[in-house]
Amino acid sequence: MAKSAKSIRKTSVAGAGERVAKGQRDVQRKAEAANARKSAAKKSAGKTTKAAGKSAVQAGVRRQPTNPLPRQHQAKPGLESLLKPEPRFMAPDYIGSGKLQDKVALITGGDSGIGRAVAVLFAREGADVAIAYLNEDGDALKTKAHVEQEGARCVTIAGDVKDPAFCERAVRQTVDALGGLDILVNNAAFQQHSASLEDITEAHLQETLQTNIGGYFHMARAALPYLREGGSIINTGSETGLLGNKELLDYSATKGAIHAFTKSLASNLLERGIRVNAVAPGPVWTPLNPADQPADKVAHFGEDSDMGRPAQPEEISPAYVFLASPVCASYVNGVVLPVMGGPRG
Repeated sequence: MAKSAKSIRKTSVAGAGERVAKGQRDVQRKAEAANARKSAAKKSAGKTTKAAGKSAVQAGVRRQPTNPLPRQHQAKPGLESLLKPEPRFMAPDYIGSGKLQDKVALITGGDSGIGRAVAVLFAREGADVAIAYLNEDGDALKTKAHVEQEGARCVTIAGDVKDPAFCERAVRQTVDALGGLDILVNNAAFQQHSASLEDITEAHLQETLQTNIGGYFHMARAALPYLREGGSIINTGSETGLLGNKELLDYSATKGAIHAFTKSLASNLLERGIRVNAVAPGPVWTPLNPADQPADKVAHFGEDSDMGRPAQPEEISPAYVFLASPVCASYVNGVVLPVMGGPRG
C-alpha cells in the first residue's frame, strides 16, 4: 500500500531531526576527545581543579536538589526522561490568575528544561501552547500531557530551527491549530564545552551559531506577520552572554548576540506595540548539561554559582510569565532580565 503524503512528510521530518541530532553527537564526540587530551595534559603537569566548596542556598518555598548530583552523561541532544534527578518544572506552589488568558504561545525547545517549565506555567495562566523541538518525541509528548492537564490545548512540532522553512511551517501550524499567535519564546539552543578556540571545529561553530542566533532570527521573522499589538517575543539569553565563559566561547558569543538582538528588535518593533525582552538564566538543571559535559563535571554542575547549586527550571519559568503578560509588563521592553541566583551568577 502506498504511503499517504502526510505519512511521507512525517517520516521525512523525523529523518531530518535524527540527521541533525547525529551531527550534534559528532560535534560532541570531537569536542570531548579534544577536552580529554587537554585534561590529561593538565593532570600530567600536576594541575588540578579545586571544588568550589560553597554551601547551597535555599531561598524558595521548598528545598531544591543540591550538589553533588548523580554522575551521568548523555549523547546529544539529550533527553529529560533519562535525567536524574528529574528536573523540577511543575512549580506546584505557583497559582495561576489568568495573566495569559486566551493567548497563544509558541515555544522552541519546549519539550524539556526551561521550555517545558514555561509551557506548563503559560498553560496555568490560560494560554494555549505550541512546542517546537528537534526529535525528542517522548519528552515532547510528556510536556503536551502536562499542558493539557492544566486545561490548555497543545500542539507539538518537530524540526530544526536552523531551517527557515521549518520556522515558517511551525508558525503556520501553530496559527492553524490554535487560532493565532500572541507570544513567541525563542529557547532552543546548542551548547558544547571546548577547552580552547582551536578545538572548535567549523561544524561545531556553525551548529552553535545557526541554532542559537540564526534560529532566533528565523522564528521571529516567521512570527511577525501574525503578532499583533500587545504581542510579545521572549528570547532565552544566558549569564554567559553577560559574564563570558572560557570554555563556551562560541555559546557565550551567541548569547551576547541574543541580548543585542533583543534590544535592537525591541526598538524596531516598539511602534507596532510588540514587546521584546530576554531572560538570562544562570546554571539550570536541564538535559543540555549531561549532554555536554563528562559525568564527573555534571556532578558538580552549578555549585560554583552564587547560590552554590544549579537552578531548577521551575525557578526560572515565572520570569517568562512576567515578561509575556501585558498585565505585568506592558511597560517592560528591551530588557535582559538576569535570573542567575546572584549578581555574579
